[in-house]
Amino acid sequence: MTDPILFQPFQTGNVVLRNRIVISPMCQYSAGPDGLATDYHLVHLGCRAVGGAGLVMTEATSVLPHGRLSPRDLGIWDDAHVAPLARIASFLKEQGAAAGLQLAHGGRKAAEDTQGREAERLVGASAIPAGAGWRTPIALDEAEIRKTIDAFVEGARRAVRAGFDLIELHAAHGYLFHGFLSPIANRRTDAFGGSLENRARLLVSVAEAVRRVWTRPRPLWVRLSCVDRAAGGLRIEDSVEVARLLAPWVDAVDCSSGGIVEGDKVPQKPGFQLPFSRKIRHETGLATCGVGKLTTGLACERALARGDADVVAVARASLGDPHFPLRAAKELGVSLPYHREGLRTRDLYVRHRDVLRGKLTRFVATKLP
Repeated sequence: MTDPILFQPFQTGNVVLRNRIVISPMCQYSAGPDGLATDYHLVHLGCRAVGGAGLVMTEATSVLPHGRLSPRDLGIWDDAHVAPLARIASFLKEQGAAAGLQLAHGGRKAAEDTQGREAERLVGASAIPAGAGWRTPIALDEAEIRKTIDAFVEGARRAVRAGFDLIELHAAHGYLFHGFLSPIANRRTDAFGGSLENRARLLVSVAEAVRRVWTRPRPLWVRLSCVDRAAGGLRIEDSVEVARLLAPWVDAVDCSSGGIVEGDKVPQKPGFQLPFSRKIRHETGLATCGVGKLTTGLACERALARGDADVVAVARASLGDPHFPLRAAKELGVSLPYHREGLRTRDLYVRHRDVLRGKLTRFVATKLP
């Protein structure tokens, strides 16, 4: 009998996902002040690959130090970030999952207390704070816009070196790209403001520039906040047009919503964002990722069967159960050929013996007379 759609492979670019379950980017606030990935990230992301997901995405990974969403978020603005991220990408792929990295810049919602002089570089489309109590950002001038585009290109170049299969541009939730897209946050009168095409210019320019180093057929996705849920903000019709503008460079749209205004009330209905992914999918021909309180295998399968999306992403359900794909498979009556009950003790030792030997050497050197 044919497997449910959820457990059928899906090809994006040159990458074939073993199933259609994506682990959404989720900030873990566990990097050091230098933005380096740690053992925590290896375990957090790695166990979700072991749990059977088709694609595992890193959290929002900033291309500039002052662009982090919190001072404990990952970075990819320096060559020093490549090796620890490569270790994670390698492990994810060893477990059969595709390794994805989300490139991000927080814009006017970036952290206030990053290190050094960069701490004051809160930037955005316009000098409009994200809400009451937020700092007022500096409106990026065209020279700084060029530097920002270059930073995304360098981030993509490092993602290549780190061995990731897929990258996603974070253009949602009130961060830099979304701030340019939304008329609520963008009051510019230059080539990056006014019409929707102008407001999308930064994001489109980054997608085009990133493609010079993240060459096809490598898959490039973008996450959009498809509606602002606020008067005068983005509508789904606007996001359909943005997706069309991006179509020459991207392979899929990851469809989220909200985040541009304070007090945004998120609907509690499971699958509340699926109408956005369905509309973009059917009106642009681009593949879409559906997300939004999809907590069971049946809910995921129904979304795919209705044509709401090509793949589905889970976040909170995965935080609560790293083996969510295995639970979903059981729910849908699927036996996963790639599931392992666990590594043998010797396998674990061989895999980690260099780390264990190093820790033992340091312990002897520091603790014994």
